[in-house]
Amino acid sequence: MSPSSQSTIDTLPLTSLQQNDAFISRHIGPDEKQTSEMLAFVGASSLDNLTRQIVPESILLPEDIGLKPAKNEENALSYLKQIADKNKIYQSYIGMGYHPTCLPKVIQRNVLENPGWYTAYTPYQPEIAQGRLEALLTFQQLTLDLTGLDLASASLLDEATAAAEAMAMAKRVSKNRASQSFFVDRHCFPQIIDVVKTRAKQLGFEVIVDDVSTLESHDVFGVLVQYPDSQGSIHELSTMVEVAHAKKAIVCVAADIMALVLLEAPGSWGADIVFGSSQRFGVPMGYGGPHAAFFATSEQYKRAMPGRIIGVSKDADGHPALRMAMQTREQHIRREKATSNICTAQVLLANMAAFYAVYHGPEGLRTIASRIHRLTQILATGLKSKGIALINENYFDTLTLDVSTERDNIIQRALLAELNLRIDAKSTLGISLNEATTAKDIETLWQVVLDEEGSDLSVTAIDRQIIKSNTSVIDDTLMRKSEILTHPVFNSYHSETEMMRYLKRLENRDLALNHSMIALGSCTMKLNAAAEMIPVSWPEFAELHPFVPRDQASGYKQLIDELEEMLIQITGYDAIAMQPNSGAQGEYAGLLSIRRYLDDNGGENRKICLIPGSAHGTNPASAALAGMKVLVVKCDHNGNVDMDDLKQKAESVADELACIMITYPSTHGVYEENIREICDIVHEYGGQVYMDGANMNAQVGITQPGYIGSDVSHLNLHKTFAIPHGGGGPGMGPIGVKKHLAKYLPNHPVVHLRGRSSEHGSVSAAPFGSAGILPISWAYIAMTGAKGQKLATQYALLNANYIASKLNDYYPVLYRGRNDRIAHECIIDLRPLKEESGISEVDIAKRLMDFGFHAPTMSFPVAGTFMIEPTESENKAELDRLIEAMITIYREIKNVTNGELDATDNPLKNAPHTEYNIIKDDWSHKYSREKAAFPLPWVRMNKFWPSVSRIDDVYGDRHLVCSCPPVSEYEEE
Repeated sequence: MSPSSQSTIDTLPLTSLQQNDAFISRHIGPDEKQTSEMLAFVGASSLDNLTRQIVPESILLPEDIGLKPAKNEENALSYLKQIADKNKIYQSYIGMGYHPTCLPKVIQRNVLENPGWYTAYTPYQPEIAQGRLEALLTFQQLTLDLTGLDLASASLLDEATAAAEAMAMAKRVSKNRASQSFFVDRHCFPQIIDVVKTRAKQLGFEVIVDDVSTLESHDVFGVLVQYPDSQGSIHELSTMVEVAHAKKAIVCVAADIMALVLLEAPGSWGADIVFGSSQRFGVPMGYGGPHAAFFATSEQYKRAMPGRIIGVSKDADGHPALRMAMQTREQHIRREKATSNICTAQVLLANMAAFYAVYHGPEGLRTIASRIHRLTQILATGLKSKGIALINENYFDTLTLDVSTERDNIIQRALLAELNLRIDAKSTLGISLNEATTAKDIETLWQVVLDEEGSDLSVTAIDRQIIKSNTSVIDDTLMRKSEILTHPVFNSYHSETEMMRYLKRLENRDLALNHSMIALGSCTMKLNAAAEMIPVSWPEFAELHPFVPRDQASGYKQLIDELEEMLIQITGYDAIAMQPNSGAQGEYAGLLSIRRYLDDNGGENRKICLIPGSAHGTNPASAALAGMKVLVVKCDHNGNVDMDDLKQKAESVADELACIMITYPSTHGVYEENIREICDIVHEYGGQVYMDGANMNAQVGITQPGYIGSDVSHLNLHKTFAIPHGGGGPGMGPIGVKKHLAKYLPNHPVVHLRGRSSEHGSVSAAPFGSAGILPISWAYIAMTGAKGQKLATQYALLNANYIASKLNDYYPVLYRGRNDRIAHECIIDLRPLKEESGISEVDIAKRLMDFGFHAPTMSFPVAGTFMIEPTESENKAELDRLIEAMITIYREIKNVTNGELDATDNPLKNAPHTEYNIIKDDWSHKYSREKAAFPLPWVRMNKFWPSVSRIDDVYGDRHLVCSCPPVSEYEEE
């Protein structure tokens, strides 16, 4: 270093050397030079000037939001580690649907911590998503094998919400039309019972919670049992099934996935719907989530099943290809008549569970399950030999002890030994073992329960005794006789080398953010920074049970409290509820808070929810789930809410008006000038304002839903606040509310939440939803601060307006706001091109794959359009590549129109082009291989090859197959 450069450094102020703003420049794509060029092109002198051109002055914040200054990555992670260290990681024997696991490191490193898996989007464009589609198909095959049913979904949000979905589905398909009652066995987990009750109240169902032996005396449309039950007992249930079916009721079973490895499949003894959590297949507890629920039913009920189904179809070359056979986008068609409001799955976690099964295989899983069961039997034998009575004589991994007056002493000894038991009411305690339990742990448990009397017990001696006696605590009729996981995928990849290559092969079939930008409107596919992701794997966050005593989770409490305060500052609300574990769940929870508030204040008759015609399909579906009736408000020719229609409809239903659900900026990608007036009109007639948080990426730092006049919003942490989409999940949808709604937020039956009434039930299984991924959003906000959050919004506006301006001469922008501007996304109209050329939006979407891009959001909210959202994380060079690709496609379309390209045999109609297409000897197309595969020179530098050609959707719909195809099909390929 020269003396002059050293002198320059010495004269710099200390604050500039601390580089606390360094993360902001790494999160935001454009540098200073690119920013100047883009501002000049769109006609703005600065980011602030552009913001004032776009955003109505009446809603601009008068000052910056009150976040703390940004931390750099090192300081943020150091601080977060201090928070994490406050959590106490005790041995967990609580069970109740959550268990310690041993996540194979090959899966942790190559999937959980790999952006090739966690930054992908929902596989709506299947040709560039074959890897995760195959993983999800494997998850479905796993589900089918273990449940014994015909049809499986690609995962739901968690076990408790799956139970609520099962109840709603049972009502749809039961032939007992007259009944409005649903029976729940009292030995189901309390969080399942609570979520079911919450859902049932709004749907008008009565929930009967009783011992399953009383079923005969009840007229019900459905029955729910836990298998094994909450006490760990395993019962013969075929008689119960006969009773239920005689009543034309649907039998729903919440099953333990590990127990099903040894126990007979519920489908074999008549269950109609089987679901549960796949968490204990290698997914960390994460203080409650995220975890994938499995869900299976009979073929006859396929049209009523919630969630997504991955199906086997074929591509244009006749090769096997996978796609979403029945998609949750049906909400955009059926809206309030949709079967569910579920808009996300838990794809990343379902993939991990499937890979856990692939890695261990059937023999490995049997070994794990058998070992858990044997240790439980050894523990039980030792306890009984010392006079401890067990409530349950038949069990898999869970014992319920009748310990009477000694109960409190055992609890104290357990805490001193740093382990947690399930603390039941009155005189019992529960112990659930898991795959991480060791023989030494059994000895510790004996000493905790028996005090000094347990010191002379020997695991080895009792194990020999059990072997010698050859006795089983599970009746032979309940043991699985059928083979499981016979498909080659579960029997081929058991060494780490094989598994690593298998995972890489699947990853290579998927286009994710580590390859190119994903400009999906309304989905906000921004950077998921490595520094934000790292804490997710820390044991202090990953290995905590959601029902531990509060003092063991003080780190999580601090994290959640700080994140809630950050979100309060950002939104202008007064309280935040973290429980909803998806955006749609947030909608539902927010509407329930409104519903409870109205009921408590004389508004029981207020059931009308106003929803603009442009709204997300989940809005009307969520309103229906919350017991409301949807009244659609028209939009004008500019895509804004028709104010005359709003006033007329609000006035006409004044005594029945519950709320309006409105997205801001609008779903059409503009800041509506009348948003404050819209809020005022609804409030004038006694309603509440629900502002959908899908487009918060265009609000943060420049306005706030609370400041605008909204009463409640959900926040998509997997959009605005940097949690990755994970190939279609996880997500988080916490809700923010004004003060008058705060006490109506969801509570929890196991972990009571402060300031919440015990009358207000939960909407998710865990008290704080998918708490394990909250460190991501905390880190994102902490490392950007008020300055970075505002800049993120302003760069989202700049990038979107730059794209819209560049493309407008080729693809007209459908809706514009003030000063002819758009917000953070734009809708480009493809319909005129289709009318003149026959080239559809689907053709353009598939052709973009040849350029290495995922298509923008297609035909939403307007058919025949693209919705483009570039986010703040993409730099000008990447934007220019997408723009050049779109302009090149435009010129190809024009070549079709003028006859230079054939109307049917052209690169657009035949897209995408695979390597198989290109190397075939019999190339017969009327355009070159070069034009097909390398339409622009820079494509060669980073070519992404779709692994299948265009998929035949019609064939897939007509031949619904949701299990892994026989290996012969791949051999033929």
